[in-house]
Amino acid sequence: MILAPIVIFVYNRIWHTKQTISALKENILAKDSHLIIYSDAAKSKDDIDKVNEVRQYLNEITGFCSKEIIFQESNLGLAKSIISGVTDTVNKYGKIIVLEDDLITSPYFLTFMNEALDFYKDENKVVSIHGYMYPVLEDLPETFFLRGAQCWGWATWKRGWDLFDADAKSLINQIQKKKLRYLFDRKGTYPFFKMLKEQAMGEIDSWAIRWQASAFLNDKLTLYPRDSLVKNIGFDGSGVHCGPEQSVFNVEVSSHKVNVENEVIEQSAKAHSVIENYYNNLNNGSKIKRKLKDIIRNVFNIDM
Repeated sequence: MILAPIVIFVYNRIWHTKQTISALKENILAKDSHLIIYSDAAKSKDDIDKVNEVRQYLNEITGFCSKEIIFQESNLGLAKSIISGVTDTVNKYGKIIVLEDDLITSPYFLTFMNEALDFYKDENKVVSIHGYMYPVLEDLPETFFLRGAQCWGWATWKRGWDLFDADAKSLINQIQKKKLRYLFDRKGTYPFFKMLKEQAMGEIDSWAIRWQASAFLNDKLTLYPRDSLVKNIGFDGSGVHCGPEQSVFNVEVSSHKVNVENEVIEQSAKAHSVIENYYNNLNNGSKIKRKLKDIIRNVFNIDM
């Protein structure tokens, strides 16, 4: 099995970046993996010292088979940085594992990503592999599929990323033409369509909502683990829309291997229902409901 390159996108959060790298180095396959890091340039003078601190640390990283660092000379912003970085990498290597600077991984994260990438490489119905799973209490299969795509610790192939459509207006038109808005919004529990409209109007900038819509419109599936292999530590106010209310997404990463075995390649009705109920419960909490818009914005990596 040829391991996929790991790509991490960083900016100006030194503590978070160190936590992300430290956890990744504990992965069983880390020492055999090629690490690529995209470091975005400072957006303002206030961020220069923080960005330089992160960049100095990046040069010190060891523990991987090889390392490549791309220091951007101008600020691209998260969306453009990820779109260009993922595109360049999959065009070169054919597959990719993607992380950001606030994601803690289980020691079995890389194992799951690589085994699933290898297992489903010829299954065109499968668009990506995802490492995070919501903290639901219901019993679910060890792995399962959901329609669309997500963005907290994920992997894909060139054939999957080739479906990515950066044109939000085109995505909106397709959803409306096919009368899929209700399903796209997961029966009213996610404001996905509204975010696409905001993207089209230039009010937000999110690569993830366009990735989700692209996969959804092509009727593609993403593989999830029952027990999360990723934890987001950005809920401390250090990032955009990362407030304490978002602790509703807090999980502890799994301490055991996730087996990649034959699954029926179709959306899991049970898992889909469980996640819909999870978001409905959030909507029903008055305090959380008032903050849900910001929570969803963070989940889908939205820049304002």
